[in-house]
Amino acid sequence: MKIAAVRHAFPPHYYDQAALSAAFRRAWGRRHYNLDRLEQLHRNVLVGGRHLALPLDDYDRLETWGQANDAWIRVGEEVGAEAVRAALEAAGLDAGDVDAIVFVSVTGISTPSLDARLVNRLHLPAHVRRVPIFGLGCVAGAAGISRTADLLRGSGGRVAVLLSVELCSLTLQKEDLSVPNLIATGLFGDGAAAAVVAADDACRCHGPSIVATRSVFYRGSEHVMGWSISESGFHVVLSPDVPAVVLDKLGGDVDSFLCDQGLTRGDIQAWISHPGGPKVLEAMQQALGLDAAALDASWRSLREAGNLSSASILLVLEDVMRDAAPPPGGYGLMIAMGPGFCSELVLLRW
Repeated sequence: MKIAAVRHAFPPHYYDQAALSAAFRRAWGRRHYNLDRLEQLHRNVLVGGRHLALPLDDYDRLETWGQANDAWIRVGEEVGAEAVRAALEAAGLDAGDVDAIVFVSVTGISTPSLDARLVNRLHLPAHVRRVPIFGLGCVAGAAGISRTADLLRGSGGRVAVLLSVELCSLTLQKEDLSVPNLIATGLFGDGAAAAVVAADDACRCHGPSIVATRSVFYRGSEHVMGWSISESGFHVVLSPDVPAVVLDKLGGDVDSFLCDQGLTRGDIQAWISHPGGPKVLEAMQQALGLDAAALDASWRSLREAGNLSSASILLVLEDVMRDAAPPPGGYGLMIAMGPGFCSELVLLRW
């Protein structure tokens, strides 16, 4: 089983961080006790700019969660379709080749889910197996690769698509002036990414093989990350304990996983990490004993697009596959952490 291709798609509305911080300053100018602190929080996340689902002025017109969710469906279908088309084309495959589609998101909801809407829009086969997954958050990009490979192995299929659509800006809570929400308004962006997972003989692409996967759940840590849901929609739960959990757990989890495959950290030539934020990336580097260059692709993704929740690690994987792939026989490791609190590890070999 291999990852044949990965491609992303962004909404066309891009704003640098200064423009976004200025917009929040105008919106919260009469209510926030310390606007300089707001801008400092936005600078500290080291994001240079982000794509938004809507033009900036349109967010003032969103008065209800329903209106925001309608925008999530409309824009999500557009960028999702674009990402899937691009990934299939890169893999040398057509929509008719797809046996299964796994859809992950944590920023909106719909029934039928977006993957069902894309069956019609992309002319996927009527027999395609659909698996929509909600609630895994930032970990879902790596977990999605694992679940997609499991689905293909179990069903006897040959080609599956993993699609992530995250439009984080549409979860904006205008009345929430808590520190987690202020950080989220500076950190999270919008986008989609699709990965084609295929049997080794299903296409001619030379992407990495999926060697092994592992899920790790940390008991009693549900408070660390997630959503608190109210009448106004999704309120971010973002504990300052996240870097501490990374430092405490990740190194041992990675070592145990690699040991079971007869490997050590020294055998990994490509580290493909979810760019959760500067403190999280720094904690990952420390926990794994990596130099700063080892996570270059993750830092670059954070600067250029922000944290796209589940889509981010797929953008990093696309970058590594294009520009920094190990030589034949070399190993890579995908690492993501998210609500649960949990981690997901995917061992790849080129």
